[in-house]
Amino acid sequence: MSKRVSGARHANTLDAERAALVVIDMQESFRNAVPDFSEVAALIAQFAHGAQLLGVPLIVTEQYPKGLGHTAGEIRTVLPPGFEPVEKTAFSSCGAREFLARLDETGARQVLLCGIEAHICVNQTAHDLVARGVQVHLLIDCIAARTEHNRQIGLAKMQQAGALPSSVETALFELMRDAKHEQFRAIQKLIK
Repeated sequence: MSKRVSGARHANTLDAERAALVVIDMQESFRNAVPDFSEVAALIAQFAHGAQLLGVPLIVTEQYPKGLGHTAGEIRTVLPPGFEPVEKTAFSSCGAREFLARLDETGARQVLLCGIEAHICVNQTAHDLVARGVQVHLLIDCIAARTEHNRQIGLAKMQQAGALPSSVETALFELMRDAKHEQFRAIQKLIK
């Protein structure tokens, strides 16, 4: 009977020490335009809370907040005190120097990506991150668009470019790796 080697890990498996969560443009002005906005925002808040429990750094972007408002309340409530989102006008978050600086500060080689819109800002960010050699994990249940057609196009294009599909539960359990993880009970309680 063989024993599992504790250090063995596939390159596509999330590693909390190498990962960062990026929440793209989940702003209040999109609430009425994006179907399931509230549900997606709640899932992102759940994941953001879990990511913080697991020590995963967090970056939030806001597209032209003067005109489009700030991050959804559900998400803001779980952000650390004094947390400031990255303001941007470029569709790709990588078009904002501050975003790249914060990402570099984390040292992350894996990015968990979520937000809106799937076919515009999330899509362009994913492609630019892949081009920079960052492994992108798409939190599929936390990515939305104004139409399902555009959501599906964005998801397909990102995956064909090398982004990996994931979900809130998949990612949280992958980051923990073991039921003996010190945050297991807290994460289990969070997702129930």
